[in-house]
Amino acid sequence: MHGSFRESLSLSVHWYKTKRLSLQTQSLTPTILKILSSLRMGFQVWIFFYFCGQFVLTFGSEFDGSMMRDRGKWICLILVGLLSLLTTEAYEVGLTFLNSAVAKGAVCLDGSAPAYHMDKGFGAGVNNWLVFFEGGGWCNNVTSCLARKDDRLGSSTKMLTTETFSGMFHNKAKYNPDFYDWNRIKVRYCDGASFTGDVEAVDPKTNLHYRGARIFRAVIEDLLAKGMKNAKNAMLAGCSAGGLTSILQCDNFRSLLPTTAKVKCLADAGFFINGKTLIGTKHIEGFFADVVRTHGSAKVLSPACLAKMSPGLCFFPQNMVQYIKTPIFLINAAYDSWQIKNILAPGVADRKGTFRDCKLDITKCSPAQLNVLQGFRQEFLQALTGFGNSPSRGMFINSCYSHCQTGIQETWLRNDSPLLSNTTIAKAVGNWYYERGTFQKIDCPFPCDKTCHNRVFD
Repeated sequence: MHGSFRESLSLSVHWYKTKRLSLQTQSLTPTILKILSSLRMGFQVWIFFYFCGQFVLTFGSEFDGSMMRDRGKWICLILVGLLSLLTTEAYEVGLTFLNSAVAKGAVCLDGSAPAYHMDKGFGAGVNNWLVFFEGGGWCNNVTSCLARKDDRLGSSTKMLTTETFSGMFHNKAKYNPDFYDWNRIKVRYCDGASFTGDVEAVDPKTNLHYRGARIFRAVIEDLLAKGMKNAKNAMLAGCSAGGLTSILQCDNFRSLLPTTAKVKCLADAGFFINGKTLIGTKHIEGFFADVVRTHGSAKVLSPACLAKMSPGLCFFPQNMVQYIKTPIFLINAAYDSWQIKNILAPGVADRKGTFRDCKLDITKCSPAQLNVLQGFRQEFLQALTGFGNSPSRGMFINSCYSHCQTGIQETWLRNDSPLLSNTTIAKAVGNWYYERGTFQKIDCPFPCDKTCHNRVFD
């Protein structure tokens, strides 16, 4: 048996030698490229190719013969296939286009149909629903929305036809113990305003459609027709701009679901604060005001908040979260990498680029810069005070330099995942949703938390 395995490995090595394969993707055959492109999380596959290449360099000249080349080709492909089965932390789910929404005017910026990825529930979870909205920033005027219109954040025609499901989306109990058998839906983001816009008029010169709120309703109505009308459990969730969606649309989502269903909301990295920049200005305040004005988002925002302040200010969770009646859970890094880069230190407030290296890698921050980040953390925690301490509300605020932690296995649930009170995000959310216990924890200041997966940017 060992001899047979050794021969098989040798044959596969010879095939790589004769095809002159290297570790560079341009040297790979179309067949191998197709396999690799379908395995987004398949880092182990690359390791296999690396060692295969090393065998080529060392032993390649020892083998010859067309029969061995053919056998080696198939053995190598089989080995890649078997190896891919071990890569179980993620898998691909196809894209569903909601073409029926177009007639309702529920369309992306370019007028194309909205879309989502759905992995159906099974067993005990067949009537449980996780509806998760994708993030991707915002466009605040015609110019910035035109820039998005021709890519995946503004047109479903530009979206990839599959999406990696991992972390909170996983269909295996080992990786997602409380929600693995639910219907898990990821709604793609293509409106530029956290699914809040609703402007009827379309300028023929730009053909821009500001219809995010209509997309939200059309998707929910479509899912209701596909079985969510029988939901026993349901959760509205999202990451980044989608996390803001789950805050702003939380009570609306509750109103559309059966009254008998347990409905809750979860915002991952969606608690954007009205913070000051390095030079003391409130850059994000003006930006959000423009988003709301451009997209006509006011009609979706909290009436109670609008009675007290402007629509732009009601786009900030800190000003309206106290009015949410539906149970809600916040997951956020106190040193949220997006907010540090775009709220605290945007280019307009750091024209000399003195914060550039610090923003790319928090370990590169100088002591003075770390003091600034600690000040941002305090500002973030102050903004949370309106969230309250009701048992129906949960929070997991860690001291990591990250942004979005639920859709990635390494931060959702793994042996080395971030912890608060020795609890993973997956366990904290599951306990809160199923009311096995409350969870409202705020981490100690950076760099005390050694479980963090801090982002490093190029």
